[in-house]
Amino acid sequence: MSDRKTRITTSHWGAFEVETMGDRIIATHPFAPDPDPSAIPAIIPQAVHHHTRIDRPHIRRAWLDRRDRKGRGADDFVALPWDEALDIAAQEIARIRDTHGNGAIFGGSYGWSSAGRFHHAQSQVHRFLNAIGGYVASFGSYSTGCAQAIMPHVFGMNFITLLYEHQEGWHTLDQHTETLVMFGGINPKNAQVSMGGVTEHETAGWFDRFQAKGMRCVNIGPQRGDSPPGCEWMAVRPGSDTALMLALAWVLEDEGLTDHAFLDRCTTGFDRFCPYLMGEADGTPKSPDWAAPLCGVPADTIRALARRMATTRTYITVAWSLQRAHHGEQPYWMSAVLAAMLGQIGLPGGGVGYGYGAIGGVGKSLLGMTGMTLPQGHNPVADVIPVARIADMLRNPGGTYDFNGQRRSYPDIRLVYWAGGNPFHHHQDLNALHEAWQTPETILVNEPWWTPTAKRADIVFPATTPYEREDIGRSNLDDYLFHMPQLIPPVGQARDDYDIFAGLAARMGATDAYTEGRTSAEWIELLYADYRARAAAQGIDVPDLDGLRERNWMKLPIRVDGPKTTLFAPFRDDPDAAPLGTPSGRIEIFSETIDSFGYDDCPGHPVWLPPAEWAGTATADAPLHLVSPQPGDKLHSQLESALADQPGARPERLVIHPDDAAARAIADGDLLRVFNTRGAARARAHVSGDILPGVVALPTGAWFGDPGGNIDPHGNPNVLTADIGTSRLGQGCSAHSTLVQVACDND
Repeated sequence: MSDRKTRITTSHWGAFEVETMGDRIIATHPFAPDPDPSAIPAIIPQAVHHHTRIDRPHIRRAWLDRRDRKGRGADDFVALPWDEALDIAAQEIARIRDTHGNGAIFGGSYGWSSAGRFHHAQSQVHRFLNAIGGYVASFGSYSTGCAQAIMPHVFGMNFITLLYEHQEGWHTLDQHTETLVMFGGINPKNAQVSMGGVTEHETAGWFDRFQAKGMRCVNIGPQRGDSPPGCEWMAVRPGSDTALMLALAWVLEDEGLTDHAFLDRCTTGFDRFCPYLMGEADGTPKSPDWAAPLCGVPADTIRALARRMATTRTYITVAWSLQRAHHGEQPYWMSAVLAAMLGQIGLPGGGVGYGYGAIGGVGKSLLGMTGMTLPQGHNPVADVIPVARIADMLRNPGGTYDFNGQRRSYPDIRLVYWAGGNPFHHHQDLNALHEAWQTPETILVNEPWWTPTAKRADIVFPATTPYEREDIGRSNLDDYLFHMPQLIPPVGQARDDYDIFAGLAARMGATDAYTEGRTSAEWIELLYADYRARAAAQGIDVPDLDGLRERNWMKLPIRVDGPKTTLFAPFRDDPDAAPLGTPSGRIEIFSETIDSFGYDDCPGHPVWLPPAEWAGTATADAPLHLVSPQPGDKLHSQLESALADQPGARPERLVIHPDDAAARAIADGDLLRVFNTRGAARARAHVSGDILPGVVALPTGAWFGDPGGNIDPHGNPNVLTADIGTSRLGQGCSAHSTLVQVACDND
């Protein structure tokens, strides 16, 4: 009798059917209601059962023998029984805490480990560390850290909870927008993922509707493929978007197209910004003629677009990628100023929005539902660092730095506990991070696979994947609810993060604070009961937990099948009655607060600041601008172990223009060396006319190779990127400001 079973589960890249036989996942199939399902789940059977799974607890031999910290990434490991490994780990955490204080512990994590609400590694590790006295935390994310710092100064609201959860829906754009101007594009490839899951992938379908109705969609960026087929492509040099926005604004003001009535009612500071824009302050008008050589767009094309934007209902979108660059604050701030000058903020289908296409949830019109979040407890440690400054922190304990108006000091970190993330994927200048990573006394990692981060830890606990435990799947940006059944037993001796931390908490006298006397199943029941009560208060009926287990999934009646209230409409109607959270209550074109910081790399209004590395600083040694987009075959570096096994999959492919390829005698498929003074990576050539000459693209996600070689063998672009903050205000990552050289690799 066959024990073959199929059940539905969900993930950050959507729902899918999982087919199991015994203790193995043997296949996955698309979720029927999804109109454009992601192909990512196809690799899950190979990944879950891959030979790189961590089968039992391991401790790095040199650390175990003599507490050596210098061999991380090169040493071998000793497998230990769970009880012994937990004893050693608990004793070490207690030693660091008791000797140096909780301010010497860094709680590293990222929120993408699982779409499940309870088994969310970031929540689990932070809850555990709070239960034992706290930890040094991080602010923001690599995707939006810079924007999270600048946009509250401009709009007076939290970027995460308001700007991309409550922006214009696709329905509103479809009914009202005539011109869609996309700085950085809107890429369905990126939109196949979303925090907590995106069940119905709709981005490509909406663009079919937009184009059928005659909406003009303009993709502004270095790659044609950053928007769906059929969109106009305005090829712009990376890092020059602010210059282009300024030139568009100059045309509006020069030709009398600025909506000064809106500026007077709803903004502050245009009188301080306008002299800079028109050249009265510095002798340089920010005209199309000035911008054309910077961004590579003809001046007449800029003028024509500005006139079109002023005479049609125009919605400006800005990709997250623009703020992942040196001076990334400027295009975000300037996009708001440009939209304000058009006077359409608060009108349906007009204004400005951020992150469309970055994740699949942006653009969905839903009634808000909350709940099912594991409480993390109180963190008494006040120290917080910008998330992209971890290597600086490890290198410079006690060193000072500026951040968003404050002068801060880096903590002296002696212990790092990482769960649910791979910093050796998303951080910049990985060779430098590898060196900084040798500094702490101890590094602990919970991880299913031997990732580059796990290989650089001292104590490694094998964690389950979402398919080896029960959970509930839901997202604020999605209208589905899932019971995520345990599909197979844990692989090897893997344990849930909760059970790992419960074992450590028991040894450290923190059981009550961490578990509150509950098992995983009891926590899931409690969180779900609270969610169900909240839903009932909103008039939404969801089954009890046993009922959801039986149903497996349900579509929630929270979809708004038409335009929803435009975010800034009440403010536009009466800015005095509905003021923004800025000091002025208005959109701040000039910010007295930022101006008071005295930052030359982020002054009181948006300005053109050339990046440290871009086409304008190219040299013969590094003539090509490298961009490093998200991969299309996975989420960040997840599932990479199995993907890398596929014939021809690694090294990663580098997109290069035919002119640049011909100048280097490169043919499609050639093995390449991509390099600069920071490092080198191997790649495979993909010659294409869909990228701007002078620009190359190498996706992120390939696992960072082992130290000791002079080239990363898999094609990780972050061996090439510079680890510098976007500015003293945002201190975000500057990955997209990178110059490289490319040559055939004959080794």
